Amino acid sequence: MQSLIQILMLIIDIVWFIIIAHIVMSWLINFQVLNLRQPVVAQIWYGLNRLLEPAYSRIRSFLPNMGGLDLAPLIALIVIYAIRIILINNAATFY
Repeated sequence: MQSLIQILMLIIDIVWFIIIAHIVMSWLINFQVLNLRQPVVAQIWYGLNRLLEPAYSRIRSFLPNMGGLDLAPLIALIVIYAIRIILINNAATFY
């Protein structure tokens, strides 16, 4: 059972990294450090958007309209961290 928890923690860490990469990349694009006209940057950006948009759209459905501020990635990170805490605190019950 310990292996299952470690696999779940690995998946959570990967999702955490992907969300952080998406946030940093969006900042770099908005501050014009990265250009979407470059093929590699565009492929990574559109790939991350296609990967994360289903989760973000569900979060955005219950968030109020904040104008140009998108809080969906922040809520997603909070949920991922909460799941991580729940797994760590309940890991002892599976042994």
